[in-house]
Amino acid sequence: MAKTKKKNSSAAKTTPREKLRSINPSGEQDDSFFDLVHEVARQIPPGRVTSYGAIAASLGTRLSARMVGWAMMAVPYAKKPVPAHRVVNRVGLLTGKHHYDPPGKMQELLEKEGVVVKNDKIVNFSKLFWDPAKEL
Repeated sequence: MAKTKKKNSSAAKTTPREKLRSINPSGEQDDSFFDLVHEVARQIPPGRVTSYGAIAASLGTRLSARMVGWAMMAVPYAKKPVPAHRVVNRVGLLTGKHHYDPPGKMQELLEKEGVVVKNDKIVNFSKLFWDPAKEL
């Protein structure tokens, strides 16, 4: 009886960062964490939203939601535009609105894309939620 080789399934798997790099238009392999966060945010379709934690999880750093928030604060210094208004907290609150001038600008940008916001919270958040770990 011939022995069959057992395939190493872990060798065929790609890490979240490798997967993101494959869609990263820059093709650079030495992107910083902030650059990777910005690249994920650029993939969020208009009219959809995601959370800081979902971005962190998609990059393989599930416990780094706060670091994603720091990356969102660096958006004004990004090389290319980043739709940071589409990133909210885990329950759909516009927690980053105070970084906009005026603070109502985040809500205004979302509403232009058809997202309904009431009391600083996304209405139908679960329906509009875009999960980068599944979509990328």
